[in-house]
This record gives sequence, C-alpha cells and structure tokens, in this order.
Amino acid sequence: MEKKLSLGILPLLIMFLLVGTNSPAPQPQPPSTSPMYGTTPGNLHPQECLPRCTYRCSKTQYKKPCMFFCQKCCAKCLCVPPGTYGNKQFCPCYNNWKTKRGGPKCP
Repeated sequence: MEKKLSLGILPLLIMFLLVGTNSPAPQPQPPSTSPMYGTTPGNLHPQECLPRCTYRCSKTQYKKPCMFFCQKCCAKCLCVPPGTYGNKQFCPCYNNWKTKRGGPKCP
C-alpha cells in the first residue's frame, strides 16, 4: 500500500516541478540611449518635430515637400524615424500612413 501511494505521488511531483520551471526568466533590458529618443511611437512632443524633420530632410533635394509631409506625419504620430532615409520600422504609424494611391505618405 505504501509503495502504491508513493508511485501515485511521484508523477504528480514530477509534473509540478516541470510546470514550475516552464516560466521564462526575466531578460535584462538594454540601457536607454538618447539617439533613439523620439523614434518610438508617441515619444516626441509636438515642438520637437521641426528639428527632427529638419535633420530627416537634410539630404533630399526636395526639402519643401519633405518638410511639409514630415511635419504633418510627426504631428500625427509624434515620432520621426532616425537618420535621413529609411528606418521606418522604428515608427509604425509613420510607416503605415499611406497616400490614396497606396504609396508612403511620410518621408
């Protein structure tokens, strides 16, 4: 009888141990760096759009339309991707806003 009881408890004990170890360990977060500030959605203040867009449009030959649409997108998304081109994955709202024809609205 004692042997049957211990054999019945053993699988329960093993199952309890397996379920208890299944939780993921907490992962350390990378330290925050200032160059990435303003590249996550909603992270900018509206007054910060002009300097971000000025840098974003600094290498294009079409500065006026670039600045117009960049500021419009920044006002809506409160985010401007880093760099002068690309990197739109950092700003989903900025990336997903499309024109009527389906092209990108934000530079």
